[in-house]
Amino acid sequence: MRIVWELSQRLPHNAIVTADSGSSTNWYARCLRFTDGVRGSVSGTLATMGCAVPYAIGAKFARPDRPVIALVGDGAMQMNAMAELLTIRRFSQQWKDPRLIVCVFHNNDLNQVTWELRAMGGAPKFEPSQSLPDVSYAEVANAMGIPGIAIDRDDDIGPAWDRALAADGPTVLDIRCDPAMPPIPPHATYEQIKELTTAILKGDPEALHPMYQGAKTKAQEFIPHRR
Repeated sequence: MRIVWELSQRLPHNAIVTADSGSSTNWYARCLRFTDGVRGSVSGTLATMGCAVPYAIGAKFARPDRPVIALVGDGAMQMNAMAELLTIRRFSQQWKDPRLIVCVFHNNDLNQVTWELRAMGGAPKFEPSQSLPDVSYAEVANAMGIPGIAIDRDDDIGPAWDRALAADGPTVLDIRCDPAMPPIPPHATYEQIKELTTAILKGDPEALHPMYQGAKTKAQEFIPHRR
């Protein structure tokens, strides 16, 4: 949530933001405040994994004068987006505003499906299919000729966005985040809570951490805070 909240405080008035399909899409939908000049793109069925970076490249060709930001899970990044960094580097000099920021939510988990298994099936995380190999997306970007910034502290997220938005070319933000942060719907049902509890009791490898994060998130909905 902090990743998108920090972006929202700095979002250029004419930005185009593309979202992938996954848990990062939840934070795009909940934490990004659109103004009149901002446009956004997301998969119409919320199920097309790997779409954000191709959407972003298409947006740059349609509107080369506008900054574009792609919000991408690390599963989608490994699926096809790393290869598209070469496309971005190749064509970025043709764009009037060369800023295209790829922000990777780095949690080493196919996170949306992990939470679907927990909240809809009562099944614990199945690590053989859900865990991703660890990759430094910042180093991959640097190797491809695009500046990459690795972030693993909350307070470094805002300055990283500042740096990327002030750049004179594309940037990859590689931000480590917590896979146990639940994408709780605004009105969680009894069945969802029951299935999550069942998954935890069945031996979920994350154990009680998701329940702690979920309780904290719901509590914050009732606690006044600054805008």
